[in-house]
Amino acid sequence: MDSPARLGEAVAALAGGSGPIAVDTERASGYRYSQRAYLVQLRRAGAGTVLLDPIAVDDLGALAEVLNPAEWVLHAASQDLPCLAELGLRPAVLFDTELAGRLAGYERVGLGPLVEQLLGFRLEKGHGAADWSRRPLPADWLTYAALDVELLLPLAEAMAAELDTQGKRGWAEEEFEAVRTAGPPTPRTDPWRRTSGIHRVHKPRQLAAVRELWTAREELARSRDVAPGRVLPDSAVVAAALSDPPDEAALVALPVFGGRVQRRQARTWDAALRRARELPSKELPTTGTSTDGPPPVSRWEERDPVAAARLAAARAALAALAEAHQVPVQNLLQPDLVRRLCWAPPSGDGTPSGDLDAVQEALRAGGARSWQRELIAVPLLAALQARPG
Repeated sequence: MDSPARLGEAVAALAGGSGPIAVDTERASGYRYSQRAYLVQLRRAGAGTVLLDPIAVDDLGALAEVLNPAEWVLHAASQDLPCLAELGLRPAVLFDTELAGRLAGYERVGLGPLVEQLLGFRLEKGHGAADWSRRPLPADWLTYAALDVELLLPLAEAMAAELDTQGKRGWAEEEFEAVRTAGPPTPRTDPWRRTSGIHRVHKPRQLAAVRELWTAREELARSRDVAPGRVLPDSAVVAAALSDPPDEAALVALPVFGGRVQRRQARTWDAALRRARELPSKELPTTGTSTDGPPPVSRWEERDPVAAARLAAARAALAALAEAHQVPVQNLLQPDLVRRLCWAPPSGDGTPSGDLDAVQEALRAGGARSWQRELIAVPLLAALQARPG
């Protein structure tokens, strides 16, 4: 559907259908800076499959009136909901087949493996990493995209039955609602520190060079709507920071920077390196990861042996619960929350290890759902009372 008239046909068809709506999107993450949807796939019983080009159709208000009150079925919904929200599309109820698979204990929770295990079909793959901003979209790409929602509804029915059998339907509904209502992610502290290969950079002045190059690349990528890695690879950022070329001539002599595209931007990269070179010492980034949380776990034993003992006990308790309930340990409790609670335990009764009410409140404040708190609070309290040896 790539025109207002054709969108009207799709809205009428979807409104005439019944039951949940299977939803998927295709983005161009490896090609574009933005995470916008370049194709939206929809399927509903009695309506068939709709492929919508949101670039060609500006006003999706009529579609939102049909979609937003309905239950949506998505696979790995957290990846698709943000770009759908940008289009004014938000579900009233959510079923996430990927998350359901995790809670049901399946080892392979990709769409293809789950469809094969539960429904006996094999999905043809091959265009997931394509440049979906391309126009016109090839016919075989559209077929691939349609297949991604072809079996989502029967897969959700099968997953729901499996969750009911295992007594986990309530757990799943809490998880689905948490995904549905999640706000935008908290901006990362020092996102430039996630540059691939930065572990090779140890000196503050070199880290400043990574930061300046990363920032310059980010601004250029955003202005051109091009994926940052296509503007300048991480490997080139790290290589330039380590070698610190003194001028443009030395810069373009480095691998990658000598290419035609990079030579055109040589002045930008050289200016970034010069800014890093001229920074006062007090403005240089610190070595290690900048964070407001606990230190790296590898340092706990030295810095706080008691906290290290708490963490070891908590991890053992969570591993045992995960095995008993056939749920991945990361779905029982976020690893970062485990580390934070073990490093600085709640102390509702004034003791270092706190009490059960304090642990429950700390879990709730950290985003743990009620089913997680019910399973975890008592074992976690015992772990927080652990001591070395």
